[in-house]
Amino acid sequence: MTDSVTEYGIVLVTTSSQEEAEAIAFALIESVLAACVTVMPVQSIYKWQGDIYNEQEWQLIIKTKLEQFQDLSDKVIELHSYDVPEIIALPIVDGSESYLTWIGENVR
Repeated sequence: MTDSVTEYGIVLVTTSSQEEAEAIAFALIESVLAACVTVMPVQSIYKWQGDIYNEQEWQLIIKTKLEQFQDLSDKVIELHSYDVPEIIALPIVDGSESYLTWIGENVR
């Protein structure tokens, strides 16, 4: 485990379409705010404005430096179609040193 492992994190974002997910993913990579974004389909059951929904969504799993969270969040909000998009950061508490170094080398 590296001394500063918690400087890295995973940010979770959901979108309503694959196209939107990919657009956000490419923008984050091009802006050097993420080293990698994994995009996968998910089924979400949630409550919104008093109603319960069961929807197909697309989950972005974003690998980044936590110090970039605010800029990353701002970019997601700029591109996202939801009124209240999910943007949640989780610290990486441990990981392979070579992978964490790779994240650090690919995020500004």
